Amino acid sequence: MDDPLKPVTDWLRARNPDVEAIPPDLDLIENRLVDSLGFMEFILLLEDLVGRELPLEELDVDRFRTLEAISANFLTPQRTGH
Repeated sequence: MDDPLKPVTDWLRARNPDVEAIPPDLDLIENRLVDSLGFMEFILLLEDLVGRELPLEELDVDRFRTLEAISANFLTPQRTGH
């Protein structure tokens, strides 16, 4: 089974070569794995992965804080009534 987070973790490791493991609950922003300069590039990566542009209301930083949050908010099919 393919890991939908693999492109995300590959991107994070490429930008942070000194990081070996990235726990699913590690705060990526607090630990500076995603910084303000790389945030827009990170958003573009996620847009490529989900196949759509992310609306501004989806750009709440808490939705990107951890690999768990990224998976739940962007890489897991959502069932909504919207």
